[in-house]
Amino acid sequence: MRSSFPPLSCLLAFEAAARRASFSLAANELNLTPSAVSHQIAKLEQLLDVRLFERSARNIALTEPGREYMSRVSLALDAISTATDNVRKGVRNALHLHSAPSFASLWLMPRLADFARQHPGIALSLSSSPTHSDFATGQVDLDIRYGVPNWPHLHVQPIFEERIQPMVSPAFAEQHRIETPEDLLQMPLIQSVVNVVQWGDWFRGRRVQFAPGQYAYSFDRTSMALDAAVQGLGVACDSSSIAADHLNQGRLRKLFDDRWCVKVQAHFLVCPQRHLQRPEVANFIEWIRTHAIDAEGAASGGA
Repeated sequence: MRSSFPPLSCLLAFEAAARRASFSLAANELNLTPSAVSHQIAKLEQLLDVRLFERSARNIALTEPGREYMSRVSLALDAISTATDNVRKGVRNALHLHSAPSFASLWLMPRLADFARQHPGIALSLSSSPTHSDFATGQVDLDIRYGVPNWPHLHVQPIFEERIQPMVSPAFAEQHRIETPEDLLQMPLIQSVVNVVQWGDWFRGRRVQFAPGQYAYSFDRTSMALDAAVQGLGVACDSSSIAADHLNQGRLRKLFDDRWCVKVQAHFLVCPQRHLQRPEVANFIEWIRTHAIDAEGAASGGA
């Protein structure tokens, strides 16, 4: 039993008033009187022993605890609304997936048609942002995260081993004579600031002195850094797995063979342990692992 769960009527009144910044507008939306809305919110504040709104004769404003509570309550109510809509529409076997943006656009999206063919009964909902999912809201079944894994109390499973290496467009390679790692110091380098492995890590592996900050372009997305390399703006140092479509279609090429790459595990399937019992989650994990094995084999090809 969720003994700490406030009455839903109080939460609805609070969310509407916070969103509309008005007890009167919230009352109109909920078909209540303003005094009823005010009573529900006062009851919620008493239960929480926290003041959620600053009140004046003309307006209301969320307190700092109120803003924090609103951010979580609105997500939880959205999850309830989505679940209700799915039931009404007869949607079953729904899978709510969240992913790091570049992985979603460059690696996952080109393969989703195969998942749909193999699992036509699963309704997939995909969202993407660099912020990790908060499983407490109940909105996400499975999260694909990028970074150094430090997520206690969650199931964490690496997707594949990535090879980080310099890549350029064919036109750039033809215009510039690049034969050694030292040659790159004279080239316009493209940085993806969010990458686990940076240019300095790659140069250290080759025992080449590199001064941080020697970048012609910096981006906060791998997808943009790779697009810049495709456009011939310079040399990107990134995952050949994530850049697989660019490499396979000839938009990019590796400058050196895989002996000169940095190997890392940086993309992970993350979820609460209990989610693994859901067939939709288990099916997706099995499907993505099959594709990941193929991707690892393809990424290990030569320059």
